[in-house]
Amino acid sequence: MDGLLKVGRLFFAAALVFFGVEHFIYVGGLKGPIPGPPWIPGPHPVAVLAGAALIAVAVCIVTEKLARLATVLLGVALFLYVLFLQLPRFIAQPHSPDPWTSGFELLALMGGAFVLARIETPDGLRFEPTNKALSHLATFGRVAFAIALVVFAVQHFLYAKFVATIVPAWIPARLFWSYFVGVAFVAAALAIVTRQMARTASVLLGMMFFIWVVILHVPRVAANPRNGDEVTSLLVALAMSGASFILAESFASDPVA
Repeated sequence: MDGLLKVGRLFFAAALVFFGVEHFIYVGGLKGPIPGPPWIPGPHPVAVLAGAALIAVAVCIVTEKLARLATVLLGVALFLYVLFLQLPRFIAQPHSPDPWTSGFELLALMGGAFVLARIETPDGLRFEPTNKALSHLATFGRVAFAIALVVFAVQHFLYAKFVATIVPAWIPARLFWSYFVGVAFVAAALAIVTRQMARTASVLLGMMFFIWVVILHVPRVAANPRNGDEVTSLLVALAMSGASFILAESFASDPVA
């Protein structure tokens, strides 16, 4: 297996494991509905089941057992989550950046799950999706991932001054980096959709997300480890890095899908 794909699968699976752990941690400390996203709003038993399911998918990815089926189910679950739980938030709060950010983060991870399903080794199960179906899902996943990048880019342009405040203070020209990342997102999205330099763009995107994990999110979590939003942001960045590396490998291993 290509080393890049190994890294992508590991990052993606690790994020899923800790998303699952988050469910258990926050269930134990809250009396009301679990705050979203990516936590599942609803009764505690639902959150526990969701956490267990995320960990189970991660185990399937790492062990390469039932990985195709598990990642397809994950992608479908994330799509339904966005459709039935995030879309009403878009409609109710169209000018709020929060539902846009969280909703399209989940769509991007859905895209990564569908692309990974396409390049996973089949288990030979009778109810496993066909290669043709997986090819369509992978195409849909790539497009969804690219659309999410465009949304993130627009947010970087609209809220550039706020984004600049998140950039570590020791990095000069913080406002410049806010716009730079927005342009990088658009460039990566165009490369993915047009399939021109798509593998290179996906690799660079994955590296950028991982750099954020190291220099931005890890220090913020270390400074405030009880802040669930900071932990979630770290895990989203790690998952996005993994998904980007998975996309990169998919362009090499399945160039026509």
